[in-house]
Amino acid sequence: MITNTRLTAPASLASPASPAGERRNEEELGRGLVAADEEAFAAIYRRWGSLVHTMATRLLGDTYEAEDVTQQVFLGAWHGRAGFRPERGPLGAWLVGITRRKIVDALAARTRRLTLIDSAGRDADTTGPDEAAPERVLDRVLLVEALARLPRHQRDVLCMAFYEDLTQAQIAERTGMPLGTVKSHARRGLHRLRLAIEQPPVPDTDV
Repeated sequence: MITNTRLTAPASLASPASPAGERRNEEELGRGLVAADEEAFAAIYRRWGSLVHTMATRLLGDTYEAEDVTQQVFLGAWHGRAGFRPERGPLGAWLVGITRRKIVDALAARTRRLTLIDSAGRDADTTGPDEAAPERVLDRVLLVEALARLPRHQRDVLCMAFYEDLTQAQIAERTGMPLGTVKSHARRGLHRLRLAIEQPPVPDTDV
């Protein structure tokens, strides 16, 4: 299986091949994928990697994030290879479908990050009468306190993601940490953060 491979544009994407030969080759690669043939999977990556990366870059507008999505698409294709059904459509169309879902997931994750930033920062600074303002301020305080209690690496990774809107690949490049380590810190940090924020407040017994 291929991981962390720099994408290049294969010749098959530069000019159309014979439809019959293209279809036959695609069918063979599809059978190889279902059979867990790593050589077939490598050929699939070389053939469609550039297309997937181009789609992700165009829709996300971020090369680093597109690289993350591309890796997720092919890892998802490998782990979900049993779900490929040639009778439902060609392999290329199946990969494009996975790509679209991964891009939607990436955009949703970006939206969640931006929403968290907005609710923790801009809304808390809004002036004027607002009954919900104290709750937003409290949310911001809880977020900052929860972040402060995280282990340093988890806190640093999440702060770069929340406040600088960096992708995991960009965080790895900036910190020098392996991408897998960054993802692990982010996953564990978010889990701790969620537990801290969702913890019910302690009743005030001093009243």
